[in-house]
Amino acid sequence: MATLVLTAVGTAVGGPIGGAIGAILGQRADAEIFKPKGRQGPRLGELAVQTSSYGAAIPQLFGSMRVAGTVIWATDLKEDRTSAGGGKGRPKTTNYSYSASFAVALSGRAIGGVSRIWADGKLLRGAGGDFKTATVFRLYSGSEDQEADPLIASIEGVGATPAFRGTAYAVFEDFQLADYGNHIPSLTFEVVADAGPVTIGAIAEMLSGEAVVDGGTPEVNGYAASGDSIRGAIEALADVVPVSLSDEGDRLRMKTAHGPPLMLDPIQLGVAHLGAAVEGANGASAYRRRAAGTIPSEVSVTYYDIARDYQAGLQRASRGGASSRADQRSLAAAVDAGMAKAIAEHRLATLWTGRATATVNLPISRLAIRPGRHVRIAERQGIWKVARSSLERMVATLELVQVPPRPLGDALPASSGQPVVQPDRPHGPTTLVLLDLPLGDDLASGRPHLLVAAAGAEEGWRRAELTASYDGGGSWEAAGSTAAPAVIGSALSVLAAGGSALIDARGSVEVVLLNDSMWLEGRSDAALAGGANLAALGNELIQFGDVEPLGGGAFRLSRLLRGRRGTEWASGTHASGEAFVLIERQSLAVLEPPPGAVGGEARLIGHGIGDAEAGIMLSLGMTGEILRPPSPVHLRAVRRSGGDIDISWVRRSRQGWTWASGSDTPLGEETERYRLTLSGARFERSVTLSAPAYTYTFSEQAADGLAGPLSVAAAQIGTAASSRESRHTLI
Repeated sequence: MATLVLTAVGTAVGGPIGGAIGAILGQRADAEIFKPKGRQGPRLGELAVQTSSYGAAIPQLFGSMRVAGTVIWATDLKEDRTSAGGGKGRPKTTNYSYSASFAVALSGRAIGGVSRIWADGKLLRGAGGDFKTATVFRLYSGSEDQEADPLIASIEGVGATPAFRGTAYAVFEDFQLADYGNHIPSLTFEVVADAGPVTIGAIAEMLSGEAVVDGGTPEVNGYAASGDSIRGAIEALADVVPVSLSDEGDRLRMKTAHGPPLMLDPIQLGVAHLGAAVEGANGASAYRRRAAGTIPSEVSVTYYDIARDYQAGLQRASRGGASSRADQRSLAAAVDAGMAKAIAEHRLATLWTGRATATVNLPISRLAIRPGRHVRIAERQGIWKVARSSLERMVATLELVQVPPRPLGDALPASSGQPVVQPDRPHGPTTLVLLDLPLGDDLASGRPHLLVAAAGAEEGWRRAELTASYDGGGSWEAAGSTAAPAVIGSALSVLAAGGSALIDARGSVEVVLLNDSMWLEGRSDAALAGGANLAALGNELIQFGDVEPLGGGAFRLSRLLRGRRGTEWASGTHASGEAFVLIERQSLAVLEPPPGAVGGEARLIGHGIGDAEAGIMLSLGMTGEILRPPSPVHLRAVRRSGGDIDISWVRRSRQGWTWASGSDTPLGEETERYRLTLSGARFERSVTLSAPAYTYTFSEQAADGLAGPLSVAAAQIGTAASSRESRHTLI
C-alpha cells in the first residue's frame, strides 16, 4: 500500500502539490513492493488438489467456495479385525477394516460452516449434513478462542497441540476407508465463509483492514485469497475483472464505475502559455492506435461454475476479424455462467477499445487527476482512463487508454452445459428383514442359515453393519455388513390361502415398496418356470407374473405361483403389513447360527449411518427351514376289499426344485427315512419307514381299535431336521 502511505506523507509535507508528488512516487514504489514474488493468488485448479506440504499457503476464503484444503495432521491407518463363525463344523472367518483420523485446514480466516464434502469426487456429506461413509466429524470455524481438538491433544499431548486459532479446519475421526480402497481419499469441501455473494471490493476491504474500501465492484459467489500482499491476494481477480483504485487521501477506493468522466478542453492540452518547457512535448498530445491484427478476436474465461458443483466451466466471447489470436484467462473464483459470459464480453471490448492510447500534457494545476480517473477529450470520441501520471518541469503528463463506453454489467444469457452433478441422497434409516426360509442353494448343506435383506426408506441408503446373537442376547458377535439394497416393502392387503399345484389366476396381493427407486415388473410363464420374480411374503415364498403399478410405490401382484420351495404350509398365515422381499441373491447377506441354535431365538442389530446410536433390532424364532426336507406330497390312503389300507406318498428334495428330463430329483439326505403317524379317536401309531409306502393291515386296525375316521400324517426324516407333516383323513 505504498501509494496510500506516501500520499499521506507528501500531503503533510507539501500540501496538495506535495500529496500529488507523493502519489506519483508511490506508484513507482507500488511497482516494486507489490510486484509478483513467490507464490501469489491461486490459479484455477490449485484449489481442487489436496496438499500436505509443509509451508503450503492456506487461503482466506470469502463467500462460498469449493476447496481441497491442506492436511495438517493425520494418524497411521488403524486396522480393526472382527471374527465370525468358528463353531462346531464351521470355519472361522476374520474380516479386516481400516480407518484413519486426520485434520484438514480450510481457510486462513473464520468461516460460517461447511456444507457438502466430496471424497475422490464422490459425495461424502450431503447438503443436509448427512455422511455417506461412517466417520466422526468436527468443524472448527477459525475463531480466536477455539480450543484444541481433543483427539489431536490425546495423541500429541495437550501441551504440544495448537488450537489453530484464526484458522478454520475440519477433523475426521475413525474415517472408514473401505469405500476408498483403504486409503485416505482426496477431499474437497464446500465452505460457506460469508452469507451470500461478496464483492471484489469487500474482499479487498477485509484483507486490508479497511485501508481499501469498496466503491462498487462486481460480485463473486466465492473466492480463495492467498499471496504475500493484498495485490497478491486479489490479483487473480483483477487480472480478469476490470477494477481500479482511486486515492482518497487516507484510503483507497476500489470501483469499476467512475461516474461522469472529467472533460479536458483543448486549451488544457497545451502548456506553452504557462511558459513551461518540456523537451519533446511542446505542449502537444500524442494519439496512437494499434493494428487490429494484433488484438485477439476471442476471449475465453475459465472459472468455478456453481451450477456444476464448482467444477471448471468456460465461457467465450468473439468478434469477426482477421486476427487468429485468442486471449485466455482463469478466474479463480466461483461465479455463475452468466457472469462469466459478461466478464468475457467486457474483456473483449476492453482489448479492442484499448487499441487507442494517448499521452496528454497538462499544466501542474491538473496534477490532481489521478490514475484510474475516467476522462473525455474534446474533439475525440470515447472515454479514456488515466493509466499513469507523471510530473516533470512543472508539466503533468497523463498516459491514457480508451475504455469501453459501458462498465461491466449484469450477467448475460449463458449456459453451463450439461452438468455432471452427483445426486445428493440422504442415507436415511435402515429397514431389516430376517429370513428363515428354504433359500440358498449355493450354501453348504447340513448347517443352518439365516438370510438378511436390508434397504432404506431413502434412495441413498447403502449398507449397515450387523451384530447377531443366537442365545437370546446373552452374547453377541460381529456378523459383517448387509448386502446390496434389496427390494423391500410391506403388504397392503391380505393374500388368501391358495394351492401350490397350479397358477393362481384369481388371487392377488397389494404391496408398497420402501422408496421410489424400487420397482417391480411382470414376467412370462416361461420366466416363472425358470425361477423369476421369487419373493418372500411373510413366511410364504411366491412368484408373480403380472404387476400393476398403483402409484405411490404400490403395486398389485397377480398370476401367482404359491408355496414355492415347500412353503405351502404358510399359505394361510398371511396378514396385512407383513414383510415383502424380492429374492435376489446379491441383495441377501448370510448369517450362520451354530447348529444347536435351531429352535431358539436369533437377535439381530443393524447399524447404518442414518440410524440411531442403538441401531435397528429385530428377533426371530429359528426353525432351520434350510435344513428341512420339503413335506411329502400326493399323500393317499386307499382301503382295500380285504380291509387293509394302502398308504403312499411322493417325496421331495431340498436339493432339487425342477424336474429335469423326467428323472427323479436327488434325495438330498444321507438316508431315506420317513415317519408315518396313524391316529384315530382312541389311539396313535407311529412307524419309521425307509420307503414312501405302508400297508396298514386289518389286524393292526383291530389291535388299535380303529373306529371312525383315520388320520394319516407323513414326514420325511432328513439328515439335520424333519419335514413338516403332510396330512390326509380317510373316512
